[in-house]
Amino acid sequence: MKRIGILSDTHSCWDDRYARHFASCDEIWHAGDVGDVDTLRRLEEIAPLRAVRGNIDHGDVARYCPEMQLFEVEGVKVMMIHIGGYPGRYAPGVKRMLHRENVKLMVAGHSHILKVMPDHELGLLHVNPGAAGYHGWQKVRTLVRLTLDNGTITDLEVIELGRRPA
Repeated sequence: MKRIGILSDTHSCWDDRYARHFASCDEIWHAGDVGDVDTLRRLEEIAPLRAVRGNIDHGDVARYCPEMQLFEVEGVKVMMIHIGGYPGRYAPGVKRMLHRENVKLMVAGHSHILKVMPDHELGLLHVNPGAAGYHGWQKVRTLVRLTLDNGTITDLEVIELGRRPA
């Protein structure tokens, strides 16, 4: 069993509540638009980190983070990508890859809008944790936590960090 903390779109924002909410996590996943490598380093101090680069990530972040990751944790095949779309509106080529790789959990960012939705056709759960940073059009900053255990996804929680300043 592993507890996973998921965030995206920090855009160089650090909030000490990331550490508090992810302290009990076995891994942290960042779905892109990190902003700067210091954010990655601080997350790594909390728990092992997996991260992908987003469309604003360049330099050290782009060198550290691949565009996409496919991996398995606790019997759950995961795909993490920054711009991947969502069920019914996947980015080009994503649906074919999800099917071919038998992905059960897709994690994406980019939209800044929290979305947790099943894809019944592909038999997977799509998670966009929304935006954890201040930059963007989201009204509320969010994080997600969930548990992976023996092929199942359970205990999904949405954590609200409060409204984004106007």
